[in-house]
Amino acid sequence: MILLPLAVTAALAILLAIATTNYRRFPRLYAVEAPGNAKTNAAPPLVSVLIPARNEAAIIGATLRDLLAQDVPNLEVLVLDDRSEDGTAEIVCETARRFPQVRLLCGKELPPGWTGKNWACAQLAEAAQGDILLFTDADVRWRPGALHSVLAAMDKLDADLLTVWPTQVTESWIERLTVPMMAMAVMGYLPVWLAHDFYHPLAAAANGQCMAFQRPAYVAIGGHAAVRSAIVEDVRLAQNIKAAGLKLRMVDGAGLVACHMYNGARAAIDGYTKNILAGHQNRISLLALSALFHWLLFLAPWLWLFFGQTWPLPGWPIWPLLLMATGVTVRALTAHATRQRVGDALLLPVSVLIFTWIATRAVWWRLRYGGVIWKGRLIREA
Repeated sequence: MILLPLAVTAALAILLAIATTNYRRFPRLYAVEAPGNAKTNAAPPLVSVLIPARNEAAIIGATLRDLLAQDVPNLEVLVLDDRSEDGTAEIVCETARRFPQVRLLCGKELPPGWTGKNWACAQLAEAAQGDILLFTDADVRWRPGALHSVLAAMDKLDADLLTVWPTQVTESWIERLTVPMMAMAVMGYLPVWLAHDFYHPLAAAANGQCMAFQRPAYVAIGGHAAVRSAIVEDVRLAQNIKAAGLKLRMVDGAGLVACHMYNGARAAIDGYTKNILAGHQNRISLLALSALFHWLLFLAPWLWLFFGQTWPLPGWPIWPLLLMATGVTVRALTAHATRQRVGDALLLPVSVLIFTWIATRAVWWRLRYGGVIWKGRLIREA
């Protein structure tokens, strides 16, 4: 029985080492005065900012104002209205009348075998004229100078695909206990040097909220058509970049690029229910193993401390206290690195329980509906 706490100790020590290394070395955006184009004296590249939008009337106007204030000399902003049922198209159209950099595209009917977002992004890429294709969500906010910073990071890191992890805005308690776990999964589980320099596609991660491609790289991997049915298309695109021998680079948004990913508890639960099974290769067995892994590392030590006085295990209470502290430290390090509330790390066991419910819900969706439900559509990944 002693082997189990020894295995948990080793796993937590590895995660702490990864989180500490990433805390120090994970690239971050920084403010710059001009686009990163120092390698040559050529004119700055044309940048196409591509936004798929479905029922985004509440936020699309502010997002466009952010982008138009970026002062990038060669810029086009394309918004595809994916058959919205609100005033999204009207807001974009009004902005386009005043700013020629903005264009509104009307989404075509969704073909069989495609997810809505992937189809929208494919249409955007086809219409774009840019040398750099920057896919971003309608709810991403761009601070002054943010787009310059992204271009500078692409140049400095020599990226074929640069994915930015925006600073996540969280308000409700459910948001605070779920959304930052995405940063923990990246910064606590995946060494940045492995994602950047190791050849294997499995050592890849990306965030579809902000992905900037060199156009030749995007074309070389087949674009969104190659991942047409994928729910976590961002990760699949990053894996395709690495499989093609191209350069994937990741940076933290550092407050310059931010996103209120889910507005409220219900949206957060629904959003992660949509993604969690796809993030485990659509295999219920892998999702179950992941849930067990997180229970053992981040919940079992708390149970050991509170109920283990009579258990036949040595080291109580010091050993479970050290395990608890290690898990909380991993969560706190990644929270501090990504500008989240560090104190919420103390509620890590609650986060694990919430994600257990989310995983259970995702399995029910799969068994009941055959896929996931998102924005009024049933999505089945091939």
